[in-house]
Amino acid sequence: MLQKIREKSQGVFAWAILIVICVPFALWGIQNYIGGASEDALVTVGDREFFQNDLNKAYQQYSQKLAGMKIDEATVRQQATLKLVKDEVLLQHVRDQDLIISDEKAKEFIQGLEYFQVDGKFDNKRYKALLSAQQLSSSQFVQRIKQAQVMEQYQRSILSTSFATDYDIEQFFKIQNQKRNINYITIPVVPITVAPDEASVQKYYQENQNRYKTTEKISVEYIQLSLNDLAEKITLTDAQLKAFYEEQKETYTSKERRRISHILFSFGKDGNDEAVLATAQAAQKQLATKSFETLALEISSDEITAKKGGDLGLFEIGGLEESLEKAVTQLTLGQVSAPVKSSFGYHLLKVTELVPVATKPFEEAKAEVTKALQRKSAETDFYEMAERLAEVSYENTSSLTAAAETIGATIEKTDLFSKDSGEGIAQDPIIRAAAFSEDVLKGNNSESLEIGNDKVIVLRLSKHQPASVQPLETVKANIVTLLLTQKAQQQASNAAADLKQQLLDGKNIQTLATEKSLEVKSLNDFERQNKLLALPVNYAVFKAAKPSDNKPTILTVALNTGEQYIIALNKVTEGALTDEDKKQLKRAKFNIAKVLAETTFEAVLASLQANADIVIKDNPSTEK
Repeated sequence: MLQKIREKSQGVFAWAILIVICVPFALWGIQNYIGGASEDALVTVGDREFFQNDLNKAYQQYSQKLAGMKIDEATVRQQATLKLVKDEVLLQHVRDQDLIISDEKAKEFIQGLEYFQVDGKFDNKRYKALLSAQQLSSSQFVQRIKQAQVMEQYQRSILSTSFATDYDIEQFFKIQNQKRNINYITIPVVPITVAPDEASVQKYYQENQNRYKTTEKISVEYIQLSLNDLAEKITLTDAQLKAFYEEQKETYTSKERRRISHILFSFGKDGNDEAVLATAQAAQKQLATKSFETLALEISSDEITAKKGGDLGLFEIGGLEESLEKAVTQLTLGQVSAPVKSSFGYHLLKVTELVPVATKPFEEAKAEVTKALQRKSAETDFYEMAERLAEVSYENTSSLTAAAETIGATIEKTDLFSKDSGEGIAQDPIIRAAAFSEDVLKGNNSESLEIGNDKVIVLRLSKHQPASVQPLETVKANIVTLLLTQKAQQQASNAAADLKQQLLDGKNIQTLATEKSLEVKSLNDFERQNKLLALPVNYAVFKAAKPSDNKPTILTVALNTGEQYIIALNKVTEGALTDEDKKQLKRAKFNIAKVLAETTFEAVLASLQANADIVIKDNPSTEK
């Protein structure tokens, strides 16, 4: 287990396990349980069927989390499908365990969702508009929220019970701080200039035609309903704007802020709060002869802020622990408090800057007020029109004309785009996924696509340019280059395998290098965080077994370029806790426990999946 944790802590990720505070749990896949269709199921888990629409939504949700990462669409779709399966397996298991969430808890959660909030309050119209768009009753939606919550509850029940022992921590650092001695030889890829014969080129072309297909592309017609567009058409009087401004004045008012410095006296392990208080009181008296900043640097338990004179920064009233809040609000500028107790210890507090409450005058806030009131005024029309758009486009699936007339929109058209990229509205993966859906490719209108909270789009196919294999003459130069590269890399690989075998047979690495006119390089006390070697080589060195019987461990590593490393691992020195590690022990213990918990949870899910009845069509590698 600890070895697995260590393997996850390579390079720049090593301290992520030890220092980063754990990310709050995400609610389990609510979006995955909304939808359905009449076509054949593409995925089944037990008696639950998933259709193309379900997979599209899973892909959209999953791809949004990977925004900015260069991962091909096929991989993302596969990962999204596997997550959908994993979620459903877990859902069926928690149902079998008779775990439940009350209706009251689910409704409380729904009312707190930001999506349904208007001016900080639950908006029933927005809630009903979503249900209408999804063709769900309130009871159905509540049920699906309950399912998601009970899945998260089950996850927490496992994660919250895990812990790391002192032995776990010691073993982790022994592995993490290991040092290794290696000798290594690199074999470069030597370019080959003799071109392959025509038969080889033709053979490769015939066997790899999928590599040389043009990208499938389409263009679509679409109509768009935009809340912003509706809002901009609304004309408001100054009287309406001023009334709204007065009603929402708090929005345009900044709270009082105070810059606070503190000297912290942390509670000790002995639990003697009175002794800590006495220390704080004694320190307060020293302020008669020392500045607050100097005393903070000398004795504050908060070592980070102590270096800045105890400065905690600016705080809005309402953003502190209750006892600290009460004390700070009673202080005048520059005044120091008596010792104040919090959950961390006792504090001496000082207000070093005071920023009073300030309200933007109406004229200064008028542009913001206008935009806010326009949007608020347009929302009812927007949700009603969105509902009507969904109905009309569904009823008139062979054309966008009726739907466009219903909302007064102009039918627009995109340029050609692929599944992976596009311009204009096709930049959005939701649009691309819908455009390439089976229903749209058959010539039907898409479903109403919600883009954010303020835009709805319906599209239909305009032009379809299928993928096709490019002629050999077009790609011949690329094939020749590829074959030459592959041959050169294979030669390097063969040479590496030959050297490795000779080393395993007992030949000395220096003697072998001399015979081959190669150079041996050495690294002693090589550490995991050292960046002298490429990451794959570094990883392989620290994953390799320790030397035994006074013989080095021999391994080879190939880089993506084809360059080969032949490595002799000669010595492994166990690591130990450093002074820096000791400062982080508490966090390390928490975060290692978290990794252990997540590993346990993944093992539980894997076991559930292994025993589940799962079928994934068009993906044989993941069928069960």
